[in-house]
Amino acid sequence: MTPNSLPGPTIGVVGGGQLGRMLAEAAAPLGIEVIVLDPTPKCPASPVARDQIVGAFDDPNSVRELAARADVLTFEIELADPDLLEEVSEEAGIEVQPSPDTLRTIQDKLVQKRALQEAGVPVPAFRAVDSPDELRAALDDLGTPAMVKAREGGYDGRGNLPIEDPDDAESVLDELDGRAMVEEFVEFERELSVIGVKGDGESATYVAGENLHEKEILRETVVPARASGAVRERAQAVADEVLGLMDGRGVYGIELFQEGDEILVNEIAPRPHNSGHWTIEGARSSQFEQHARSVCGLPLGSTELREPVVTKNVLGDDRESREATLSGVDQLLAEPTAHLHWYGKREVRPLRKMGHFAVLGGDRSADELLESARTYRRHVEFEP
Repeated sequence: MTPNSLPGPTIGVVGGGQLGRMLAEAAAPLGIEVIVLDPTPKCPASPVARDQIVGAFDDPNSVRELAARADVLTFEIELADPDLLEEVSEEAGIEVQPSPDTLRTIQDKLVQKRALQEAGVPVPAFRAVDSPDELRAALDDLGTPAMVKAREGGYDGRGNLPIEDPDDAESVLDELDGRAMVEEFVEFERELSVIGVKGDGESATYVAGENLHEKEILRETVVPARASGAVRERAQAVADEVLGLMDGRGVYGIELFQEGDEILVNEIAPRPHNSGHWTIEGARSSQFEQHARSVCGLPLGSTELREPVVTKNVLGDDRESREATLSGVDQLLAEPTAHLHWYGKREVRPLRKMGHFAVLGGDRSADELLESARTYRRHVEFEP
């Protein structure tokens, strides 16, 4: 599908969370409409998408309805069913981008790591583990501490558990409650991410950002990463290798570890990524505009950095779940370099991603930008 006139095509998106919301916001100026499929009525994307189909991500009737109303299908969540998407794509005669095969590969972290390793892409040492005995044997080889990961379904740090004592093997696997893998513990200098995009016969990467986590949850992204130019270039080169393995058009979030001068691939997301939200204000074309362009077969936009930027996630506090009311917004918006994005979720829960804001750099250093973002975050809080 290569549209060459306006109004443009309609993208059917499996998932209607904040990624679907920002995709719809970015697609609208291009004349592209978005319909989302999500089980939550009035999901975050619904106010800005053309329409929402309320249904489970893997409900055949809902996915078929989505395909009947769209010109191309994509997904903003890895819980989409690749087999169903492939079947519906063939029935309706429309594309799924990225491809269901790519989704299958990425959904299973072990399959993903094996594909990267077989292609010669640098990754941490890993093993499949299906029993406590296998995990203990793997730890004899990989050493401790190590990281045990659920092969499927994990996100935002969920499904990842560190292990230091082989005697904990049974309890760790019980907590993950499913097939698992274990990776060597990487003494990384920093975590990086590169947002890559594959179009129709072309691909591109953005400058590497630096991700700062706490309790396995992404809190801040600093762009450009506070690493040498050579390290950032190496990160983009590794991301290019990853893009070469992916089948299908779209945006890919590629998480990386910097270990000295070496770059190792941590995980890949076949969709726009939290660590790429900086592109909305900080790049010539955002990751969301790129995803809309690429899945529709349009030329890619520029990935050029406009100016240094830091993004700060607005997460739910540690109090009990309740209706989401964020106060102090006027103070945040009074900061001339701060740009707020509210995700429209009606309930705030501990560590739930409720929004983010970007702070643009001008002449300020990365450290100054980061400190500003942390100061600005104190302007806003969730009401009891």
